[in-house]
Amino acid sequence: MLTKHITRQTSKNSNTFVYSTMATPISLSLSSLASKSQQLVRNERRMLAASDDGAMTKLIQSTHAPDGRFVDVKPILQVIDNVLHHIIPNIDHAMNGGTGHIDALDDRTNSSAVDGALDALAYIVHKICCEVSCKCSGGGDAHATTMGILNMLSNYSWDAKVVLTLAAFAVNFGEFWLIVQLCTSNSLAKSVALLKQLPDILEHSQPLKPHFDALNKLINAMIDVTKCIVEFTELPSEFISIDVPPLSIAMAHIPTATYWIIWSVVACAAQITGLVGMRHEFITSTSEAWELSSLAHKRTIETPQMDNLKILLKILRNEGTYYLLNPDKTKVLNDVLRRKHVLLLISDLDISQEEIRVLEALYKGERVSSELNYEILWLPIVDRSTWNDGYEQKFLSLQSIMPWYTVNHPFAIEPAVIKYIMEVWGFVKKPIAVTLDPKGKALCPNALNMMWIWGNSAFPFSSEKEESFWKAEAWTLELLVDRLEPNLPTWVSQQKVVCFYGGVQMEWIESFTTATKAVAKALDIGLEMVYVGKNNAKERVKKITGLIKEKQLSHAWEDDNVWFFWNRLESMLYSKTQHGKTIENDAIKQEVMTMLAYDGSENGWAVFFTGTDEMVRANGDKVLSSMESFDEWEKLAKQMGFIPALRKQLEGITDDHHCTRLILPENSGGIPERVQCAECGRPMEMYFMYRCCVE
Repeated sequence: MLTKHITRQTSKNSNTFVYSTMATPISLSLSSLASKSQQLVRNERRMLAASDDGAMTKLIQSTHAPDGRFVDVKPILQVIDNVLHHIIPNIDHAMNGGTGHIDALDDRTNSSAVDGALDALAYIVHKICCEVSCKCSGGGDAHATTMGILNMLSNYSWDAKVVLTLAAFAVNFGEFWLIVQLCTSNSLAKSVALLKQLPDILEHSQPLKPHFDALNKLINAMIDVTKCIVEFTELPSEFISIDVPPLSIAMAHIPTATYWIIWSVVACAAQITGLVGMRHEFITSTSEAWELSSLAHKRTIETPQMDNLKILLKILRNEGTYYLLNPDKTKVLNDVLRRKHVLLLISDLDISQEEIRVLEALYKGERVSSELNYEILWLPIVDRSTWNDGYEQKFLSLQSIMPWYTVNHPFAIEPAVIKYIMEVWGFVKKPIAVTLDPKGKALCPNALNMMWIWGNSAFPFSSEKEESFWKAEAWTLELLVDRLEPNLPTWVSQQKVVCFYGGVQMEWIESFTTATKAVAKALDIGLEMVYVGKNNAKERVKKITGLIKEKQLSHAWEDDNVWFFWNRLESMLYSKTQHGKTIENDAIKQEVMTMLAYDGSENGWAVFFTGTDEMVRANGDKVLSSMESFDEWEKLAKQMGFIPALRKQLEGITDDHHCTRLILPENSGGIPERVQCAECGRPMEMYFMYRCCVE
């Protein structure tokens, strides 16, 4: 049995997947598979992705069995807000080198209202406190602890679940911080800190600063989302029906949001518990801090906002007054993008000049109309550990030629956001463009696919618009070539046969073009031939293009058109894959994969079209053999027509020994698990190839 071994490597090198029909079987030992499975089971981060899918939502819903009991959550939430917003300024003050503590915030808590609300609830709050503390002390699974709390609170409404859990957290965190704050001046607090073996946080604040910064961000996010849940559940049902959008859509997210808040409480509590017993052994790794910060950003980015500014502010560090450079390269406040459609162009510093030029043509083109008004913001993702003057100059050079908004510097992007971009939006190496609507909602994880295929007509670049476009498409000459060949409308109107061909073997190109022209002359048909090069072979294609023009063999495209042609085909594949299409149920995807497989070979290939969208294609050996043996099917061609006769001739050529390769760069659109050979239809095997010198 053949087993695919799929891993992901991220580096400066190009990461590509290679499918081959002549490959050596790869096997994995059972012990290796078992080891990897156990590692995945132990890895709690799987829950960060799984908690948003349908199965996880059903699991959360299964814990919900409200019995109608009423909890007045607003006064409880007010005192929680008061506790946590007393702590956060004190933490910030201490972490920034301040001494003493701040207690200047107004306490507007209505004690009698809180007493009434918490009457008979103190036990459940205490029970949650114990559950969280015990499980965190024992290194328990955060997901299991979260589900345990949800089961414990099964009889309560969703808003009560989050408020009671936050109340328990406020108790634990408040007690912890009181001891930390008072241990330098109060003998009782000092003794308790000694027994708990708490580190001197105020004295050694810098090593712990990333952890408390992350805690603060996540706490603020938890409070914000909790307030949203409470406000939604308090909407008057006599005026607003919860069964009608958009309220029904928002209400459907409440169970998952509840899970996230409780999970966040457990994660924060684990951080605090981790400090107990450390005394002077401070945490040097910031991975846990980034985990919390990433969770806070995830909640903010995925929570509906009034406008997109809050999302944009979360993406950038809160340092300095100016964050962005506008298209004129002057500093501007980031609120210039408020309530606009924004494409977040995400790439490393190896983004190609062709990509920038093609995107610039779209950005400066039709979008100026009021219906197509969008902005682009470049977010460069870099490795900070290897940053040097060379990378600085490369960044400045790219920034200078981009006619859209850019960050002032790559380091302006929050590290937690970079983690989110890679883990949730799927950025690896190939540039992507995430679309944000004016309210900050992500409409599509990669709008570049749509832009390359349909241009600005796909605005506002949503997944729904993408799906509707595919429903109206068919495999035609126009879809394949788009507007890359300006002479195409004329050729079609003149009923000419149009041949697009590629490859990098000059001997084959000369033989093929000469033989094909001879066939066209013998049949007295109009023929136009266009050389479209080869993907990722820029220098070789440039040399061959020069020879083709010099010898007047055919038309030949320039660099940008060659790049755009192949990139559009890749975009079609990723777009189809993202929408769940397979080669078995989608003819366009099958044709696209065939074209890409032809390009993966070093041999040539050709595809013939007519204005009626008759089409035939073949690899270089087959099509050249057919043209050179034209006398065998000349009579048939005069009876049936050129393309039907050529198709019949090609079907009669058997090629038992062939090697077809399909080379695809890793992309957030997803890599197909199963690929059939374009020549024989057999399943191809998957390999990995790492390239650093792509032409």
